[in-house]
Amino acid sequence: MSRPVPRVIGFAGWSGAGKTTLLTRLLPLLVGRGLTVSTLKHAHHAFDVDVPGKDSHSHRQAGATEVLVSSGRRWALMHELRGADEPTLANLLARLSPVDLVIVEGFKRELHPKIEVHRLANGKPPLHPGDPSIRAIASDARFPEAGRPVASIDDLEAVADLALAFAEPLDKVLDTLTREP
Repeated sequence: MSRPVPRVIGFAGWSGAGKTTLLTRLLPLLVGRGLTVSTLKHAHHAFDVDVPGKDSHSHRQAGATEVLVSSGRRWALMHELRGADEPTLANLLARLSPVDLVIVEGFKRELHPKIEVHRLANGKPPLHPGDPSIRAIASDARFPEAGRPVASIDDLEAVADLALAFAEPLDKVLDTLTREP
């Protein structure tokens, strides 16, 4: 069986624009089209996927750099930075298992191909005028001057089509992300 050639597309926008809501609605549609999909989400704050009192949390708190938890249903690897720099998007993408499509949520300032998620009610300015890596827009606004495709944020089929049309091969994305400015 051949392994998929991963392609990458990002969904970026200001906090509160509805990126996570859109993706949780979009993922079943993409999987229903027969694709394997992974997501990579950026968090701007400390977060914890571990439960205090559980062994994995105790291992991490005791100083382990990595804690891998495994069961018959899933496995998860947690890596503590312990003062080291946050990994780049390129570093994180390189760690993922091969799938048909990797969706990156956040990392709005990176140069990977992205779809901007924008809601008028959020009161924030659009990102696309200053970001050529934004290939399309999913919004409740029309943006006739955008110079790129705009889909209604509620038209999941259209947003899925845009994501697949503008996703780029992982090796091309890694090359773009690691190229000297």
